[in-house]
Amino acid sequence: MNLSRLFKIITGGIEAFLGIPFLGGAIILASAWGPLQFMFVLHLITLIICIVQKERFTGSILGLITSVVGYVPFVGMAMHIVTAIVLLFDAARGSRKKKNEHVIDVRKGY
Repeated sequence: MNLSRLFKIITGGIEAFLGIPFLGGAIILASAWGPLQFMFVLHLITLIICIVQKERFTGSILGLITSVVGYVPFVGMAMHIVTAIVLLFDAARGSRKKKNEHVIDVRKGY
């Protein structure tokens, strides 16, 4: 498992937890919106890792937007759920690279 996939699973799991109706909102409010700031930084780190490893990064961009819009109560909850689905689906899809990139093609001579 590569690093970008691991970070997508981690951020997707946290987003899913924060998207739980009333519980996620209560945690965010009780922490004075600290989890949104933490998630912004975590999504930024995931975005950088995805760019370096040439992987899909749409979930990380959506996560950054969610961290900003998450201050609005019900909109934030919906965005957390959507972001979690996108990140976890993206992590499940795996690498952008072909599965058999390492196979030598004898017809091409290399």
